[in-house]
Amino acid sequence: MLGKLLLLFTVIPTIELIILVGIGQLIGFWPTVALVVMTGMLGAILAKVAGFSIVSQIIGDLRNGIMPGRKLVDGVLILMAGVMLITPGILTDIAGLLLLFPATRTFFREKVIKWLKRKLLKGSFNVNFFKW
Repeated sequence: MLGKLLLLFTVIPTIELIILVGIGQLIGFWPTVALVVMTGMLGAILAKVAGFSIVSQIIGDLRNGIMPGRKLVDGVLILMAGVMLITPGILTDIAGLLLLFPATRTFFREKVIKWLKRKLLKGSFNVNFFKW
């Protein structure tokens, strides 16, 4: 777990910084800043639209008595996409877009479902809530 956190909070931001500095050297400082701001704004808008769409689909399924399992996973992936898209960086933007678009999100959704099934069947899926 510590290795994954180390990767998440040090290695990935370092790679992102190296890429942004390289882009800055190619196109200049202010265009790079504009690129980061614009992708963040566009990502937030796209994630909001996709999020509202999936929430309305989930509500529709629930009203019709349909369990929205795959759509709930889609909702989590869209939320992750939104977080990645508003995080400055090129790699996070690419990952966020891959999670946002339905054609590529399907691939990741199936991977997440397989992972969840495997964890549940092994009995190794734990949900820890904060204890007050």
